[in-house]
Amino acid sequence: MRILAIDPGFERVGVAILDKTLKPKHLLVYSECFKTSTKIPFHERLTLIGVELERIIKKWKPEALAIEKLYFTTNQKTVMGVSEARGVMIYTASKNGLKIFEYTPPQIKIAVTGYGKSSKEGVMSMVPKLIEMEKVTKSDDELDAIAIGLTCLACEKFDLKYK
Repeated sequence: MRILAIDPGFERVGVAILDKTLKPKHLLVYSECFKTSTKIPFHERLTLIGVELERIIKKWKPEALAIEKLYFTTNQKTVMGVSEARGVMIYTASKNGLKIFEYTPPQIKIAVTGYGKSSKEGVMSMVPKLIEMEKVTKSDDELDAIAIGLTCLACEKFDLKYK
């Protein structure tokens, strides 16, 4: 099973492609953090996110999307923008026939560290230990996306197509 995992945002979007394997560690196929410019109108940023996800889906052919659910924050302007970006992401994945799986931050922390109130640093330190990675990324957004993908692979039952 190939998973497209996304740490949603509208300025920075963490993206990872993970393969479920028979090995003890699953495989990180691809990851990046793509950015949209604050100098362009918000609706154009949303369009760019959709276009980039279309490109990634066509290139890597994932079968499912794993995406983080939002928690309420004190910054309502940011949470609304991220919600709109999430909508574009879910729509794009659904339009391309991907199964959709959503996880809360505590679910991700439990899956990756075993503790639902783990620190961000705790999650970030565990990710490289749980997946086969050719390059070690320092981008929080990429590592968050990988953690979301690992959560999906741990929680869902998938057929193994990739070795």
